Amino acid sequence: MKVIIAEKPDQGSTLASVFKHKRQNGFIEVFPNELFPDGAYVTWAIGHICQLVQPEKYEPGWKKWSLETLPIIPGQFAYEVTKDKSKQYAVIKKLVSDPHVTEIIHAGDAGREGELIIRNILRLAGCHKPMKRLWISSLTANAILDGFRKLIDEQETRNLYFEAYTRACADWVVGMNASRLYSLILQKKGFSDVFSVGRVQTPTLALIVKREFEIENFKSEPFWEVQAQFSINGKKYSGKWQDNGETRVKTKELAEKVAAFCLNKPAEVSEVISERKELQPPLLYNLSALQAEANKRFKFPPKKTLDVLQKLYQKGNVSYPRSDSRCVTKEEAAGFPDILTKLSHFKDYQPLFPLPISSIAENKRYVNEKKVTDHYAIIPTEQIPNIEKLSPDELKIYDLIVRSLIAAHYNKAIAEYTTVTTLVDGRAQFISKGKVQLEKGFKKVLAQKEKDEEPALPKLVKGDQGQTVKAEVKESQTQPPKRYTEGQLITLMKTAGKHIDDKELERILTKTEGLGTEATRAGIITMLKDRAYIEVKKNLVYATAKAKILIGAVGKEILASPEMTAKWEQKLKEISEGKASPNHFMEQTKKMVHHLINATVEQASNWTFSNEVCDSFTPGKQRGKRRAPVKLGSCKKCDGTIIDKGSFYGCSNYKNNHCDFTISKKIFGKTITQKNVKLLLTEGKTEIIEGFKNKDRSFNARLYFDEIESKVKFSFEKNLPVN
Repeated sequence: MKVIIAEKPDQGSTLASVFKHKRQNGFIEVFPNELFPDGAYVTWAIGHICQLVQPEKYEPGWKKWSLETLPIIPGQFAYEVTKDKSKQYAVIKKLVSDPHVTEIIHAGDAGREGELIIRNILRLAGCHKPMKRLWISSLTANAILDGFRKLIDEQETRNLYFEAYTRACADWVVGMNASRLYSLILQKKGFSDVFSVGRVQTPTLALIVKREFEIENFKSEPFWEVQAQFSINGKKYSGKWQDNGETRVKTKELAEKVAAFCLNKPAEVSEVISERKELQPPLLYNLSALQAEANKRFKFPPKKTLDVLQKLYQKGNVSYPRSDSRCVTKEEAAGFPDILTKLSHFKDYQPLFPLPISSIAENKRYVNEKKVTDHYAIIPTEQIPNIEKLSPDELKIYDLIVRSLIAAHYNKAIAEYTTVTTLVDGRAQFISKGKVQLEKGFKKVLAQKEKDEEPALPKLVKGDQGQTVKAEVKESQTQPPKRYTEGQLITLMKTAGKHIDDKELERILTKTEGLGTEATRAGIITMLKDRAYIEVKKNLVYATAKAKILIGAVGKEILASPEMTAKWEQKLKEISEGKASPNHFMEQTKKMVHHLINATVEQASNWTFSNEVCDSFTPGKQRGKRRAPVKLGSCKKCDGTIIDKGSFYGCSNYKNNHCDFTISKKIFGKTITQKNVKLLLTEGKTEIIEGFKNKDRSFNARLYFDEIESKVKFSFEKNLPVN
């Protein structure tokens, strides 16, 4: 008799579904069959049934948060069963301990986390029976049966367990020590909160805070551009004046002089350069690329994409979701014709068939075993779903995956980019750019919504002559760096903070030293939200005052270095490949923690934080206590008190009399601090606040309360500078 242990209940059910079986309490009995002549038991974990124990389990004195007890480093790490999952653990332990059971089949997810989950359970249960590994990349009936026929020896995946175990222990050491270290020191400086610190989450947060400060410190400056319209041989087009390749003019006076000079002057085409560009179809999806695309198209948070993908995987409709590969092996490519034939019968995909390229089996861009790591790219399986039974979100993600496979069987997209130089009166040079799509190629499949900056240009030839019919000056402002979206954040984590343009995403190598793994990045972003370090508004990521305080304290320490953390990830990967020692990695981690504690305690006296950050900080929940609301002053509409409600300031009487007096924490891009709210409530107006931004204009103003209209308004004083 054999026991098959899956990672989750529904996966266990799917594995058992290919055999005759009977459901029991916490497991499924599989009746004797060709693959299991004596029958088998299928049971399951519920994700992480085991967890590393809390510090006080090692040393009672470690329960109290104190700088004197740091560093907390156990001599031997220990796991325990989580209380809410102890019932299922008992079922597994009873089954594997049964004397009739002679072999265990490890059927956790085919990755490092799945490896850790099942092996930890067996360790705690004291099970040392022979074990085989089920390693499959999809949950179709064919894949399951084939996987059971080709079980691999557990030694082949043991190093993955060593990596996952080392990762968990290292993260525990860094998190336990650094979180206590910074929380205790920052509490002494008046910031009463728990500051969670982590080996991956903190360098990720450092990237977000860096961008936040770049935006806040950006000084918008005006510039002007001269735009002209030309009529040449009856053909009309427009262009921008340029001087030494620069189209922006620093003064309005110069721009107006250029425009006045050019109006109604003769114009001649002095140069026409046409460049043909070919764009390859994108690679197949890995998890990061799919999360980035779903966020861009549908505003899905990365975790939502992973959750939806997991459901499709468990239904057997797509391959393993946590893959970091964008290629497949020849074995998978051999199944594409059958999958595509089935997809061609769907109404939405019928217009895309027949395919321009019947097979990509020999195309190394997509079929390359050297670029396939633990799993191949995310692809649709031969188990095509009933589209009508998919949820709207499942349909969106499934459609992306299907179209990526179809697009791989299409030709390149070819466009011609034209640059025309027009000379006005033999002196003033204007530049015009245009694009003509010669062949849509794969763009017919992906239906990208492109905002072409280059309009179509008429056919022009060098020497064509005409007239400048219009010349005008356009005023603009330089723009600050853009905030990251959640999808861009996933890409940024994958590249360890090195910015990569969207068009180059497909060039990211699978071995890039990034922050976290395909499986953990979405969880890190969710964790940063839950711990009040970031806020996501309209898919844009904002760093909170709490985040700025922590990163300001961490400074240039290793915990804020994406590059260094990426190198840790590389070392962990080497453990999974059997090239590096887990013990050596842990020794290095312990040394780093010792250094971090000593350096931080020594440097803490030099930490400084801006008044705005201090005033914007909202204390979180303290251990065992409810957060006391911060009272800022009397309400202007009733006898209530204005309190800090987290994302805005509002009246304490809202529940009693529905008083609707509120003040937003962000007004025209500026944070309204607690200090200014207090001034508004006590003196009727705030200090002069600099840097409000409205479209392409910035301005300085006070906020004041208009007693007649009972609302907060801007006060523009004559002596306030306006940009």
